[in-house]
Amino acid sequence: MIVGWVWGLGFAPADYQQKDSYRIIFIHVPSAILSMGAYSSMAIAAIVALVWQLRNAELAVIAIAPVGACMTAIALITGAAWGKPMWGAWWVWDARLTSELILLFLYLGVLSLYHAFEDKKSAGRAASILAIVGVINLPIIHFSVEWWNTLHQGASITKFNRDAVDPSMFWPLMINILAFAAFVGTVTLIRFKNEILHREKHRPWVRQLLTKG
Repeated sequence: MIVGWVWGLGFAPADYQQKDSYRIIFIHVPSAILSMGAYSSMAIAAIVALVWQLRNAELAVIAIAPVGACMTAIALITGAAWGKPMWGAWWVWDARLTSELILLFLYLGVLSLYHAFEDKKSAGRAASILAIVGVINLPIIHFSVEWWNTLHQGASITKFNRDAVDPSMFWPLMINILAFAAFVGTVTLIRFKNEILHREKHRPWVRQLLTKG
């Protein structure tokens, strides 16, 4: 992540139209991609939890939710910071921005719903159902710039066009996307482990593990 940030923020050339303000892309785009990627993973875990009744899958849903919410918040904040010099406003009710905001509310809704129940079995089931229902928002986010006339620019790195992004900008962006993905995966695994330990804290093996730690 440090390599990607230093390369992108310090050494990549300025854009011919947006000048140096475009550099926020090296934080905004990875966080936006991972906000949707994390939700997809959460929804898959929710399906596994409901179909195969695996308790650990429910814990995976809860482990992913706050991490994905943080990525979504970063995407919204950096998007607002990018939009101010480009659009002249911190926020507009653009289709892409609005659907991304809804994604944040879905993450928070999953967390709130889970903690609203004392019975964690019911809590996990309710949170999993909401996570699955919210998947409908993902294609709306992705295709919003194509379905509606929006201020938000269209996709660049997903185009099958080598000239869409200059290599001097493309490679640091790819490094940042991979770094963000590794960070999200690592934090999620740590949270998943902690959720298991918290759920099984009455078990002898957990007490033994904590005593050794």
